[in-house]
Amino acid sequence: MKIAVYGASGFTGGLAVAELGRHGLSPVLVGRNPERLRKAAADAGVADAEIRVAGLDDPVVLAAAFAGCDAVVNAAGPFALWGEPVVRAAIAAGCHYVDTAGEQGYIRRILETVGPDAERAGVTVVPAMADDGGPGDLIAHLTARELPNVADLLVVDARRPGAASRGTARSMAAAFDAGPLEYADGTWRPATGGAPSITVPGEADEVALAPFALPGVVTVPRHVRAGRVRSGIRAEVAELFASLTPDVVDSVPEVLDEEARSTTRWLMLVEAVDGTGGRARGWVTGPDAYGLTAVIAVEGARRLVTDGAPAGALSPAQAFDPAGFLDALAPHGVRWQTIVGGR
Repeated sequence: MKIAVYGASGFTGGLAVAELGRHGLSPVLVGRNPERLRKAAADAGVADAEIRVAGLDDPVVLAAAFAGCDAVVNAAGPFALWGEPVVRAAIAAGCHYVDTAGEQGYIRRILETVGPDAERAGVTVVPAMADDGGPGDLIAHLTARELPNVADLLVVDARRPGAASRGTARSMAAAFDAGPLEYADGTWRPATGGAPSITVPGEADEVALAPFALPGVVTVPRHVRAGRVRSGIRAEVAELFASLTPDVVDSVPEVLDEEARSTTRWLMLVEAVDGTGGRARGWVTGPDAYGLTAVIAVEGARRLVTDGAPAGALSPAQAFDPAGFLDALAPHGVRWQTIVGGR
C-alpha cells in the first residue's frame, strides 16, 4: 500500500508520515521543498521514503505526484486556502483522499462540490479526519441512533485550554472570525442565540459554552435526520480564540514536543434530544490531539484502500463503521460511550 502525504514537512504531516512508517506502509512525501521533505522523512524514521516535489500552482504536476498511490493524506492548512487543489489532484490521479481539516466552511464546500468528480473517478473523499471532526461525527451517529428521532443535536468540543501549534491557532482564529453555522429546517444558516451550558464527564459543575464552527454541523446532517444541529466550545476557550491576533498567532510555536502533547486531552461530547424530551448523550476522548489526528487520518486512508467505501464525497460516519473505527483507536487510549436518558 502506497499512501502520499501532502504537507509532509509540516507538523501534522510529519506525524502522519511517522504513523504510516509504524504500520509498515510506504509513505510518499509530497511538497514544494525537497530538502524539507528529506528532513521530514528522516525525522519520521523513514529516511528512505520516496520524495516527490509538487506545489499547488500546477494541477497537472500535483496529480502526477500522486500517480501510483492508493490514497492521499492532506495535512497542509489552512485548508480554505490550500485544500481544494489537493483534493482535485487526488481525484485526477485516481486516489482516495482524507484530510485533517477542521474548518467548517471548507469541509462543507468539499462535501458539496467534489462528489460527482470523485464518483466518476471511483474514489472516496473524506475531509475532517482530525481529532474533532472524525470522532465528533462518529460519536454523533452513534448517539443519534439511540433515539427514534432527533429534534436537536449539539456537538461540543469540550477540551480544556491547552497547548496548541501555530497552524491550529491560525485555523481557529479564522474559524472564530468566520462565525459558526447551524443546521435547521433542511439548510445551513448563521448560528442564532447562544449555546447552552452542558455537563461534562468527570466535572462536577456545568460548563458554559459559546457557539463555534465545528465540523459536525456540516457533516452530521448527511447521515442523521435532525431538526437542528449546532456546535459549541467552552466559553473560556472561545475567549482565547477571540484574542488571537495575527501577531499572537505568529508567536505560537510551530511544533509541539511530545511532552507538551502528552499533557493534552481532547473530548468530543454530543447531546441529542427527541421531540418528546427523550435524551441521549455520547462522548469520545483520548490523549495527544496531534498524535491522534495522525492516527485517525492514516487509519481512515488505510481503511479506504483495504475495506473500500462508496465513491464520492462522504463524512467520516458515511465512509466508516462508527463503532468499529472508534474501537480501533482504543490501543491509542481512546474511549467512547453512549448513554440514553439523564442530563
